[in-house]
Amino acid sequence: MHFYTKEDCETWLSEKQRQKPDLVPDVRVERIGYPTSPYQCFYFAHFVASELTYRRPTLLFITEWGIWSSSENWHLYYKLRRTYSDNRQLHEAPGHLFLEHEAEDLASFLQLSMLNGWGGYVLTEANYVNAFFSHDEYADFFSNNHTNLADIRNALGPSQPTADGTTRA
Repeated sequence: MHFYTKEDCETWLSEKQRQKPDLVPDVRVERIGYPTSPYQCFYFAHFVASELTYRRPTLLFITEWGIWSSSENWHLYYKLRRTYSDNRQLHEAPGHLFLEHEAEDLASFLQLSMLNGWGGYVLTEANYVNAFFSHDEYADFFSNNHTNLADIRNALGPSQPTADGTTRA
């Protein structure tokens, strides 16, 4: 696992000739709300980490924090981060690049991010499905293939309207 600065995250995307999925025109979107019970967030995060990545490197790029400060467990986050020998602050290196064999690590960091009320992106090198997870307790999944999004809907729950009031899958 490697920690990336914001600039490193942008470089990772540009080297792959990609952009954040919510900026891609005409991409299909499936919005799924977070589970209602906090203990169910593990299943949600584990599904994303194991099913979306196709055992390829994946970038967890946290872009939102400090919005729901009463739910943030900074102590736990930094203890987890330090187990990877990185002592930087989240704002200094908000990217977390997980290698193909680190799906469990990705699941842990994603679950903690969700519970902390943070938002950001799960950007897969495989690029079949990518996600934005929001501090407002939902995730938008992006794909050019509606079958991939149907699989997510079947595993994680019913769709919710997107910001423009529609489901676009």
